[in-house]
Amino acid sequence: MHQTNPSAHLIARPSIDVAGVERYLAAVGGESWLARRLGEGGAGGQGAEDGRGGQVNSGELLIEFAGRVCYRSWEPGLNPNVTRIRTDQREYFANILASAHGSVLEHANYSFVLHDCSRVLTHELVRHRAGSAFSQESLRYVRLADIGFRVPPALEPLRERVLSIVEQLEEFQQEAAGALGIDEQGVPFHVKKEVTSALRRLAPIGLSTDILWTANVRTLRHVIEMRTAPGAEEELRLLFDQVAQIMLAEAPGLFQDFERADDGSWVPKHSKV
Repeated sequence: MHQTNPSAHLIARPSIDVAGVERYLAAVGGESWLARRLGEGGAGGQGAEDGRGGQVNSGELLIEFAGRVCYRSWEPGLNPNVTRIRTDQREYFANILASAHGSVLEHANYSFVLHDCSRVLTHELVRHRAGSAFSQESLRYVRLADIGFRVPPALEPLRERVLSIVEQLEEFQQEAAGALGIDEQGVPFHVKKEVTSALRRLAPIGLSTDILWTANVRTLRHVIEMRTAPGAEEELRLLFDQVAQIMLAEAPGLFQDFERADDGSWVPKHSKV
């Protein structure tokens, strides 16, 4: 048995094809909008090459593009109803958030690997299935020969007893695998899988595991707010504090209305955008 702490790692972000955007705007008008954004470069995060040796924040550019498609608001006059536009991207996003035009936030997806988190956490996370995708370590296939475990703060007074119980459960996993002979020569994989699947029933739900989670910005905003709230489960609060800090650096314009309260919760000015 080894003791762990959960951590969040951003491993994938949106990528935008600047040349494709240029071809589209050449057809509908609005090249000046893209030229302005490419000249500014992307604030925060990392993005795609702009074709001119610079970088653009693909997630933010994609969401602004989606919003402007709705109103053809690349430049004044392209839509006769639009006589002026917001040229500052941060102000543009502030208006998107304030007006709850949240559907455009669904175009940009970010992927996190959540490492050494408990199955308590993953069982709660997968409830946020709208706007999400999940790929979790399967204990039907992965043998529990070395259990990772984190003692939650509420059990700190009983730390040694807790660790002793987990160690006994780990010893059972190893002894049972040996007694059932699944590592002997010639044992078919389907037999190993059946035994491994059965043994997980005698493992603690708090054991450490890994899950890959992909979510769009609209979902990210909602889950960060929900899972850092004072009443949320403590491990989720710990992990989503990390996620919130990552996304504030990655896409500052899209999370500009979030503030971290003294109690550790991340509170947006505009909820359920």
